[in-house]
Amino acid sequence: MTLLVSIFGLSRILTSEMAENILHCASVGMFLFKMDRNDFENCGNAVIKTIASFESFEQAPMYVAVMTYLGFGIVTLFGYLRDFLRAVGLEKCHLAQEREEQKDFVPLYQDFENFYTRNLYMRVRDNWNRPICSLPGPVFDLMERVSDDYNWTFRLTGRTIHNAINMGSYNYLGFAENKADFLKTVADKTRQYGVGVCSTRQEIGNLNIHEELEKLVASFLGVESSMTFGMGFATNSMNIPALVGKGCLILSDELNHTSLILGARLSGATIRVFKHNNMHSLDKMLKEAVCSGQPRTHRPWRKILIMVEGIYSMEGSVVQLPEIIALKKKYKAYLYLDEAHSIGAVGPTGRGVTELFGVNPADVDVMMGTFTKSFGAAGGYIAGKKELVDYLRSHSHSAVYASAMSPPVTEQILRAMKCIMGKDGSTEGIRRIRQLAENTRYFRARLKEMGFIIYGNDDSPVVPILLYMPGKVVAFAREMLERKIGVVVVGFPATPITEARARFCLSAAHTRTMLDQVLHHLNEVGDTLCLKFSRRKYSPQPDLCDETDFELDS
Repeated sequence: MTLLVSIFGLSRILTSEMAENILHCASVGMFLFKMDRNDFENCGNAVIKTIASFESFEQAPMYVAVMTYLGFGIVTLFGYLRDFLRAVGLEKCHLAQEREEQKDFVPLYQDFENFYTRNLYMRVRDNWNRPICSLPGPVFDLMERVSDDYNWTFRLTGRTIHNAINMGSYNYLGFAENKADFLKTVADKTRQYGVGVCSTRQEIGNLNIHEELEKLVASFLGVESSMTFGMGFATNSMNIPALVGKGCLILSDELNHTSLILGARLSGATIRVFKHNNMHSLDKMLKEAVCSGQPRTHRPWRKILIMVEGIYSMEGSVVQLPEIIALKKKYKAYLYLDEAHSIGAVGPTGRGVTELFGVNPADVDVMMGTFTKSFGAAGGYIAGKKELVDYLRSHSHSAVYASAMSPPVTEQILRAMKCIMGKDGSTEGIRRIRQLAENTRYFRARLKEMGFIIYGNDDSPVVPILLYMPGKVVAFAREMLERKIGVVVVGFPATPITEARARFCLSAAHTRTMLDQVLHHLNEVGDTLCLKFSRRKYSPQPDLCDETDFELDS
């Protein structure tokens, strides 16, 4: 009875965005009655973490979807009109075309397939690939450019936009920095080893700092062994084919990154996609896979591999790791966890979603992550049991054929990871982790109060603001740049056609003043462009401290 009172008492202090989950929490509470004391404590902690880390995916009003489709329809009609004008010679064609003597061959340039690129993307191309001429830290400098032919070509004006606030880089912990004191060891290693290795690890490119880094990564993650790679994208795409093949089944979240999708396709394994973070969908597919086996022959699958991400880079959502591990154990499957965006960014000490949920890292069969985000470097890692890593050293294409990681990049990762772990004798690493968490909560809370629809988990430093309509996506990016704020906007086909968005990435290097300045301009632009689509009401949150003032443990 006390448990029910506690649960329903807790529901009284939940914000309006969590009201729809109260009934579910109550049913979980009834389930807890049937557990013994130890199970109750473990599951109770999981319930509290689930409630505390609520994920929001608010749907826009119906008229927004109608106007979005209408906008794409109008742009498409004008695209066909412009294609007609090009065909009759009334408008100059800037596209690559077949030569007259090649007309009888299979066309090299697929005209219709490039319809979206030439008629939609070219009209808004000025919002991407902007040249940067400074460190991509919390602020950066951009080279101004203009176009005289509607974005087909650009020319630099010679003017520089100084100190624009950077809200797009994955510099979560602020290690993309150029302070001489912090980079002294990197400079020393560059003088000692040079910049390039010019060989693979299996030949004469295996440096002692590579082995030091792999031991440190394994220690940081709490696993037996690890191996590193020079490219984050290839860490997924070149290692998955070494783990699964024909006769294996991959169950992939529908929002997985392209590197995971490419690796799955290259493997030759059968791929089935389950709904994003939907445990019922995954459970149904696992049950069917175990019961029915392979198509036609009905033989058991050689392996069943579940592929998920820690933080999904376009949604800002966090994987439901405890539930997936439970399903993995239930059906004797394997789990591949991509922590590109979560390692270093979440968890009390930056150890990713395994620490965030308090699960045993040994329950994850393959732990993958990159050094390109929280560590301010390049490359990636695979970690897990020693048998797994030893197998990949001789079977992974990325390990066998790719050049070894650059020495200064290796040292940068070592210095950042030692800082996070406190092995450099300072508390700077833990300060940055806590500052990132504080910035994330503050920024998300203020956006909700303003009336924007944002996606993702409250702990996620990836914050998507839904813009929906193609015209507003372009206008938003240009307006923000006019106010010296650099943002990343994403639309179809990278997102569903009705869910174009701006993606903000928080950093520990952002000060409260910077965030307040961004929020002020967001509020103005949101009113000007009518971007505040949320129908939920949020009570103002009490202001957090202006700067981090907590005491760090020695």
